[in-house]
Amino acid sequence: MTDRREFLITSLKCAAVLGVAATAPRWLRRAFGEDFNLASIIAEPALAAEKLADLIARAPRARYWISTTSAGMNCRQCHTPDEVQQLKSHQHKTDYVKCQLCAQECVIKEGERGGCRARINVKGELRTLVYGRPISIHIDPIEKKPFYHFLPGSQAYSLATSGCPLHCKFCQNWEISQARPEDYSVDWTPPESIADNCQTRRVPVIAFTYNEPTTFTEYLTDIARAAQKRNIRNVLISCGFMQEAPLAEMCEVLSAIKIDLKGFSEDFYKNVCQARLAPVLRSIKQVARSKAHLEIVNLVVPTLNDSNKMMKDLVDWIFNELGPDIPVHFTRFHPDYQLLNLPPTPVAALEIARELALKKGLNYAFVGNVPGHPGNNTYCPKCGKAVIERSNFFVTRTRMKNGCCLDCGQAIAGIWL
Repeated sequence: MTDRREFLITSLKCAAVLGVAATAPRWLRRAFGEDFNLASIIAEPALAAEKLADLIARAPRARYWISTTSAGMNCRQCHTPDEVQQLKSHQHKTDYVKCQLCAQECVIKEGERGGCRARINVKGELRTLVYGRPISIHIDPIEKKPFYHFLPGSQAYSLATSGCPLHCKFCQNWEISQARPEDYSVDWTPPESIADNCQTRRVPVIAFTYNEPTTFTEYLTDIARAAQKRNIRNVLISCGFMQEAPLAEMCEVLSAIKIDLKGFSEDFYKNVCQARLAPVLRSIKQVARSKAHLEIVNLVVPTLNDSNKMMKDLVDWIFNELGPDIPVHFTRFHPDYQLLNLPPTPVAALEIARELALKKGLNYAFVGNVPGHPGNNTYCPKCGKAVIERSNFFVTRTRMKNGCCLDCGQAIAGIWL
């Protein structure tokens, strides 16, 4: 299936040949980057190859991988026992790398990249093409991530690179998540510069967001450590599709993690996201055991993950595996990327999901992407009064003291200071 980005590029090339396209309108600059120009699209293959060669020359060594040249390499790390048994001896003609960062576990030939597009095999060594190359930086309300029980009302210095191990058909940030690093021209930005800029602007939180931050985990952890030295906290907005070791390293430097539990079905993950559910559930449980604050988002997509059974299974799993105090957001889908044929989620479907969660015993369930809905507020699980009221992505009223309800004194789970 041709995605919208490829369609736009093809259309622009045709338009240029016909002489009907000269300058890039603002919406194209938003889609392809502020450095977008028609000449670069027309000459894309040569230009991209030149950019990629430069990126490879500068790309630092990645972490979390093994290769056929690794000392003590065990064939069972890449092959099944049956495959190994059938091979009496085998010599690879080229150097392969197996990435151990995300749950896709890509086996990458020399000169090729993993499914995230952000990591490349260079002569048997895995390199990261996105270290020091943020393509989107913006200051957002923390509620936009969304975090509702982590420093409400705070600002978050938000950044992303390109790349994602998933290929969700509904992605709202597809222009960067599904892009290649060479699609954007950006300045090299060391981790300390990100932390310094955040401190200068007096923003208390750095948020790794927009694309899947696991793809730039080396950059992420270096930024987070630099930020910690400046008393800045770090949060992650993630699909949760990573391996245990890199997640453990990230948990050490992160104060909060929001994970998208996209649907409670292996078929949904396979067919809509090109991924698997089991690794995401594993990651959520790992975060819950860590010191990091955890929140979960479920984007409710009409006809694909909104069945009563799927919602009930999701709510039951959260309650049984994580307990009643994990904030859960049921968020409204809007048509985007490859799912332009579907309607926005009916608000009633979000309300039903929230009611299922509350009846099960989850204390903090929210309706997301519906401005002004009372389901945006945080309610005390004991007396039922609103302790945090929100409008859009902003806190309008807080009725807590020292993390407790002003009316009944009940402690409200979260990080407030």
